[in-house]
Amino acid sequence: MTEEATLGEVIRVMVVDDHAIVRRGLQAYVDTVATLHVVGEAADGQQAIAQLQQWQTLGEPLPDVILMDLQMPRMGGVEATEAIARAHPEVKVVVLTSFGEVERVHDALAAGAAGYLLKDADPDEVATAVRAAAVGEVHLDSAVARQLTRRMAAPQVGLTSLTAREREILILVAHGHSNRDIADRLVISERTARTHVSNVLTKLQLSSRTQAALLAIREGLIPAPS
Repeated sequence: MTEEATLGEVIRVMVVDDHAIVRRGLQAYVDTVATLHVVGEAADGQQAIAQLQQWQTLGEPLPDVILMDLQMPRMGGVEATEAIARAHPEVKVVVLTSFGEVERVHDALAAGAAGYLLKDADPDEVATAVRAAAVGEVHLDSAVARQLTRRMAAPQVGLTSLTAREREILILVAHGHSNRDIADRLVISERTARTHVSNVLTKLQLSSRTQAALLAIREGLIPAPS
């Protein structure tokens, strides 16, 4: 579905969550909305990507919007969102999570998410987010948006300025991994890994990966070499 989609068109939805009860609940609600229709489900990011690839191989239409949990085994929502945005840019992802952590908002949106909702969001807001994503708009849960605004307004320094993903990147850099190694480990593109490393160095006001490694040791993120 493109940005020219109209309100009356049926929006194909996929539900991805490792809890079967949550998947069933979301599907039951989505299917009560006349213009929304669930076309598939998956228990984690890897399964979702495999399902999309299978549909594409068979020539079947892909979902317009995926409702994606963040906390899942094997492959979480952020990594899956980035992979889907890269391989299937026409498929939009609305992230669902039980946590309102700003770091997860940053990571999800940076990965290409078209919306972010808490799992206790009102059902009507879920429908609104799906419709917005289907026409190329971004929808954020109001509580998350307020928290994000406060976080952006407050100056952050040192390790507190890093997102959860950036802290992970810092630790990998400190262990001596190259951008390619980081990309392979986190299932992201090398370009994205390079961008993350650059952001880490900039935020920490460091000029080299060696300085990043020393800082990680000093802050106890990794053990000092014996």
